[in-house]
Amino acid sequence: MNIRRWSVGVLAATLLVPGLAACKSDTSEPAAGGGSSAAAVPADPKEALLASTKEIEKGNFTFTLSGAGLTGKGLVHKPSNSAQFSMKFDDGSGTSMGMELIFIEPDSWVMLDLGELGAMIPGAEKTKGKYQHLDQSKVKGAGELSRYMEEVDPAGSAKLTKGITEVQKTAEGSYTGKLDVSAAGDAATLDADIVKALGAQAKALPFTAKLDAQGRLTELVISVPAAGETKAHDIKVTYADYGSATAAQKPAADKVIEASDETYEMFKN
Repeated sequence: MNIRRWSVGVLAATLLVPGLAACKSDTSEPAAGGGSSAAAVPADPKEALLASTKEIEKGNFTFTLSGAGLTGKGLVHKPSNSAQFSMKFDDGSGTSMGMELIFIEPDSWVMLDLGELGAMIPGAEKTKGKYQHLDQSKVKGAGELSRYMEEVDPAGSAKLTKGITEVQKTAEGSYTGKLDVSAAGDAATLDADIVKALGAQAKALPFTAKLDAQGRLTELVISVPAAGETKAHDIKVTYADYGSATAAQKPAADKVIEASDETYEMFKN
């Protein structure tokens, strides 16, 4: 059984082996949360949005994601080289699944709730309600689990904003426009199959964005029309707690088991 990219695979890849380990925190860098020393927000709307994702690269924030039946939330905390994410996916037909991911260098854990699908997977029952500790050597060979080893942002907002084709400022900190998602097809919030099904429409999807007083991205909403088997929906990403996120916590020892071979297999292409 392969778990579809948007529902689990790409999001798992983002946090199981993220770029946190490759980019150690610079403890001498001023905290982002204060905002008093933040640079002025560019007057040009497009430049303002391009600059709005730079704080994300520092890897210290909380976030939420929603779209096409998925809801999720988490944190990235580069000072401790840790990250955490939980999500739930419901396809609207009664099939649902959930997942929680924890990464604390050099370890990572995953808890899967496969719902009714769990009965179809050998060995799934013994992992129910347990955090599976992942062997990093196996993760690197497990398809989607190693897809985004250098990503810090689970949503790929920096890639998305680079695809902006038109934008205007509608109020202080508020923007609207269109973006070409075909130019950012590997951003984690986008399913490559949906982008392909959109065809020419993918080059001009409506979006809205909000920035805080320091010019940092706090919300990005992309309106996706119906494409293929997917109904029209909004993809929404929010960011908060810049510079003041808390470190991820290890799961309780009595809740941890070693990951099964089936867990690695289900993420393979």
